Amino acid sequence: MATVTTPAKPPARAVKAGAHLSRKKRLFWPFAAPALVLYLAFLVLPTIATVVLSFTSWAGAGDTPEPNGVTNYTQMVSSDSFQYAFRNTLIYVFLGGIGTFALAFLFTMVLRDMKGGKIVRAILFFPNIVAPVALGMFLGFVFKYQPGKQGLANYVLEGLGADAAKFLAPSNVTGVVTASLIWASSGFYITILMAAVDRIPPYLFEDAELGGASPWQKFKNITLPMTWDVVGVAGVLWTINALKIFELVFVLAGPGTYAPPNEAWTLGIYVFDRTFGSNGTPDFGAACACAVAMIALVSVLVVLLRRLMRRDAIQF
Repeated sequence: MATVTTPAKPPARAVKAGAHLSRKKRLFWPFAAPALVLYLAFLVLPTIATVVLSFTSWAGAGDTPEPNGVTNYTQMVSSDSFQYAFRNTLIYVFLGGIGTFALAFLFTMVLRDMKGGKIVRAILFFPNIVAPVALGMFLGFVFKYQPGKQGLANYVLEGLGADAAKFLAPSNVTGVVTASLIWASSGFYITILMAAVDRIPPYLFEDAELGGASPWQKFKNITLPMTWDVVGVAGVLWTINALKIFELVFVLAGPGTYAPPNEAWTLGIYVFDRTFGSNGTPDFGAACACAVAMIALVSVLVVLLRRLMRRDAIQF
């Protein structure tokens, strides 16, 4: 006579885990759908609309966009204003980034062993909480050139026996803005890098100290490798923010009436000018073409930066 065996019941823990996983799957879409809808409505669809409008001629509300092929792109690339804007934006991205991170790395070497380092970090971070417009007005006062009413920088130069300089002249304003960006932004990246440095086990620095390592050797062989992933993220943040710079240049280089001289333009100012029409009629198609160029540029730079910064994570 054959015996009938009943299948073994799964453990209670496995049943509970399966039920928990099933509930999580049922809750996924109710929680994810609102975020996906907002992402689609406020990012994906406007981006698609921008790309479509970049191939049209459109003066804004009341008119119908008329397709004009790649005319906006060819006119944009051949215009002096776009070439100035593109050059200046790359200067802010690369020279400003090199200066900012060099200063940030220098402070990470100093602040780690400094007493009261957290207070110094807070002081260095302060320029980042000031609105860019207010910061530009303050820097305009510092670099002002006006006979009889010099700014602080020229006052110091004249006190040292040097001639006053036209810091905010169209040919000089890009250098002034680059230096101002380095000064104003370094505190933010110092804070990010120091948060990563604080995670490094202290015994690594103690062993290096006992081995007679110099501050540069400790930075090169301990700090930088251990914070490499954070440095990569900070580099991406800098690239995105530098490509969008607008207010600081607009306030420092602007004549007080409309837009700065073409030599001081950035890509953001180019979009602003074409959107609101300094020559009379707005040209939304040209503005969208420049916006698409900005999207393409930031995408290429971020991808290249992530590939250059790719490295196996160090576990500690």
